[in-house]
This record gives sequence, structure tokens and C-alpha cells, in this order.
Amino acid sequence: MGILWIIVIGFVAGIVARLLSPGPNKPAGFLLTTGLGIAGAFVATFLGQAVGWYRPDQGAGFIAATLGAVVVLFIWNRVAAARRIS
Repeated sequence: MGILWIIVIGFVAGIVARLLSPGPNKPAGFLLTTGLGIAGAFVATFLGQAVGWYRPDQGAGFIAATLGAVVVLFIWNRVAAARRIS
């Protein structure tokens, strides 16, 4: 149930992160946005467990997953911008 919960929260967090971080290099498409949100939720879960905020069987909450998705989206935008310039 833990991984399924991370995926569901990551899906919603990805949509919210896309709305919160406007920019010219937004990932196009529903699947990519969902994937970036899920990646953000996994990053937030991993970092939260490493710092000690979450137990090993606990996933990140919605706010942490959204912040993780914003960070992943920011990195994605930087990589896409660097690829476009080069």
C-alpha cells in the first residue's frame, strides 16, 4: 500500500506543481507531468526518511510531495533549457 499511496499522492502533487511553477519549458503531456510528480513524491519520501521525518514504512505527505515535485520540475526545466540552448 505504501508505494501505491506514493504514486497517488505524486500524481496529484505533479498536477499541483505544474500549476505552481509556470515557465516556458513546462513538460508537455499528462503522462510526463504525472511521472514528474511521482518522482517528486519518491524524492520527498526518500529525503524525509533519510532525515528522520518519516518512518521506513511511511510515505511523504501531500505538501512534501508537492515540494518534491516542484524541485523535480525545476530540475527538468533547467535540463530542457540547457538542451535547447546547446
